[in-house]
Amino acid sequence: MSSMRRTAAPRQERLSREVIADSAIALADVEGLEAVTIRRLAKQHNVTPTALYWHFKEKDQLLDGMAERLFANVELPPEDSSPWAQQLSAVLAAFLAALRPHPAVAPLLSSRVLASPAGLALTERTLSLLRLGNLPADRTAEVGGYLLSAVIALVTAEPGREHPSDEEAREDAVRAKRASLTALSPRRYPTVVWCADALADCVSPDEYYAFNLDMLVGGVTSMTHRTAPSEARTASTPHAD
Repeated sequence: MSSMRRTAAPRQERLSREVIADSAIALADVEGLEAVTIRRLAKQHNVTPTALYWHFKEKDQLLDGMAERLFANVELPPEDSSPWAQQLSAVLAAFLAALRPHPAVAPLLSSRVLASPAGLALTERTLSLLRLGNLPADRTAEVGGYLLSAVIALVTAEPGREHPSDEEAREDAVRAKRASLTALSPRRYPTVVWCADALADCVSPDEYYAFNLDMLVGGVTSMTHRTAPSEARTASTPHAD
């Protein structure tokens, strides 16, 4: 009996909140979020579900923990004296780097960005850089939320993301999607047909992400150049009734 206790204790000690969340992320990477359950993870770790309930009372809390782990994986670049837009691009790229390996988990993050210290740190850094563009507080908050959500959307909407990981099955799926798009009426959907190859699969994911990050930051920079100084100044000034 005592030997059983000695062998069980290290297992319980290793089964931390972080270990469970990492296991859940790994499972979602392979089988999708729907496969992630507390019972499935308990079986994977050869423990009873009660051992996991100590850390996560229900699945929603487990999903919170998964999102928290991904935010913690964001390696924010050090602050420097480069232009704020350039720093903003680096911050978004860091966020993207943490998300790209885990597209199935990425959708969890939009509604949880303010729910953990790591998510708050990412938000603070993003908003502080936008503030340097002289946007008023409400615009800063709106644009910051949009940018973080847009990075998540880039990952979940990457062309071809839905195709199987097996190379042969993927090729078949891409071929089928391309064929269905090119078979559309060129009179009704001329541009869809023209873009069929790019819609069926992402030929160069690195270029896809680099171009779209540049577009996001470039759009924000353009907007800040058009913001009137008076608008920025009055953002924190109460209006008289």
